[in-house]
Amino acid sequence: EEAGKERLTISFYTYAHIGNTTIFRNHLFIHWNEMDVLGRIYVAHEGINAQLSVPAENFSVFKAHLDSISFLENVRLNIAIEQDNLSFLKLKVKVRKKIVADGLEDNSFDVTNKGIHVGAEQFNELIEDPDTVLVDMRNHYESEIGHFKNAITPDVDTFRDSLDIIEKDLRS
Repeated sequence: EEAGKERLTISFYTYAHIGNTTIFRNHLFIHWNEMDVLGRIYVAHEGINAQLSVPAENFSVFKAHLDSISFLENVRLNIAIEQDNLSFLKLKVKVRKKIVADGLEDNSFDVTNKGIHVGAEQFNELIEDPDTVLVDMRNHYESEIGHFKNAITPDVDTFRDSLDIIEKDLRS
């Protein structure tokens, strides 16, 4: 339609140690621009956060390019269910200090030290365990729409605001 072709809207992020963010940014821009990728991508020393659209006909080439980058191989892609072909007007790949405005100091933890992904069935089993502490990090607006039963839900406007509250709740 307006974009001229059928497009897929995709988001993904991953934490990884990126040494030279400018070189990595340029690499992505050159390759993705050739594929007619549009969107907003943040690159930082701690990883990448991307919201973009790719022509459906170029998806397999785009995916192969992602998989050619070691820390993006098999990254979980969130593909929008509804496509309007109008999500982005141009490609912007920006180098930022952080990929998420969380307010944390990078030297306080290793962003690549993450947990393991569990499927829905295993997740449901885990939250049924009375010894499980579940923290739902959605803000108060998102929590009003929906949250996990028996979860700790911080009453905050932003993710950044929730960290101190969650830490206090977990200590008590």
